[in-house]
Amino acid sequence: MNATYIRIEFTRHLRDGSNLLFALLLPAAMYLLFGTLPGYSAEEAGAGNVKFYIMVSMAAYGAAVSTVAIAGTVATETMQGWGRQIAMTRMPAASFVACKMFVATTVAGLSSALVFVLGASTGATVADGWIWPVSYLITLCGSLIFACYGIGVGMLFKSESALGLASGLLVFFAFFGNVFMPLSGLMLDIARFTPMYGFVALARYPLMRDVPEFTGMAPDALWIPVTNLVAWTVIFAIFAVAATRKAKARQ
Repeated sequence: MNATYIRIEFTRHLRDGSNLLFALLLPAAMYLLFGTLPGYSAEEAGAGNVKFYIMVSMAAYGAAVSTVAIAGTVATETMQGWGRQIAMTRMPAASFVACKMFVATTVAGLSSALVFVLGASTGATVADGWIWPVSYLITLCGSLIFACYGIGVGMLFKSESALGLASGLLVFFAFFGNVFMPLSGLMLDIARFTPMYGFVALARYPLMRDVPEFTGMAPDALWIPVTNLVAWTVIFAIFAVAATRKAKARQ
């Protein structure tokens, strides 16, 4: 049943060209906007240059946006009666969430790959070649937690505005999660507790791991972003499963 449902999900999203196009092209457009500006983008940053730093940041944010855009469609599906059909099957809530996460993460993988290809073709560089695949895998795996987030919001707020709410909160998380601009002081202390911080900090870590502390650009100790990511993974997974069970119970 899970394989069949995954196939149906891919077919449905391929038919929905506008949503899929948004999920794939938005992060690429953001990288071209911020990562190809003349001047500072070619400067050194850790084991590479600023372009690589921006590329990883935009790929991570884009992966999160993609997973939310795909997984958050459960709100519309529920309004159209698809949720009632699923509730009548023997598929448990955890399996439903896992299938949604798989589809959303696949789209996120394509989105991030496009940003990495653009980065490679526009001058993003690193000293060690292994940083490319490691940064990509962290981006891909970390985006899983936002699939749970999108499913939870979609199931909890069963309306057409659910996806807009989920995406809007994600922008808020990004600004206060040290994604778009470097934060410091109290703002950085607060950022360490937000959902996007650990995910993006881990994606940047292979690039910035050896930056000296006196420069002001040194990353946190590895345990800080790891703890953040694990904690929010648990929170969002529980949220998604609980919201799905509640929605199925009503149906």
